[in-house]
Amino acid sequence: MYMANYTLEQKESFTVFGLGTELKSHYTDYAGINKEKSDFWQAVGKDGRLDTLKAMAANDHIFAVSEAVNNKMMYYAGVMTEESVPASEGSRVIQFPKGEYLVVKGEAKSAEELNNQLTGIAFGQALPEVKNFAYVGGPNTTVAMGERNGLVFGEVWIPVVKK
Repeated sequence: MYMANYTLEQKESFTVFGLGTELKSHYTDYAGINKEKSDFWQAVGKDGRLDTLKAMAANDHIFAVSEAVNNKMMYYAGVMTEESVPASEGSRVIQFPKGEYLVVKGEAKSAEELNNQLTGIAFGQALPEVKNFAYVGGPNTTVAMGERNGLVFGEVWIPVVKK
């Protein structure tokens, strides 16, 4: 069995400003969900919304946030920001709590591939292996941090609590 390469890290609370879409696929339909996520990233990349986000970012990190809101599975493209941004249609100011986070690092050919790969490892392998911590909901995110040697590198951050 492949051991997931994860760490538990204490993080300060932080805020991500995100532009979102509702994922309509059933949560067990990974192919459907991944296609919806991919279409969404293509759309925000093409129509300039991603550039607008990057302009207000506190750093170079691009966040892909998943959050259940009112029983809807929401997915956001976001940036960490210190600016107070007025929330508009489809946007949201997402508060991540201070506390322990399960962190899995990785790299892939694209940000999209990185998101899918890290999410799969975190929820499929790392979380089940972490005996004394549990994910009890709240926003979780993959973070594309940059590129090296032609690969996008980043991490997934999942808030966890002691069991």
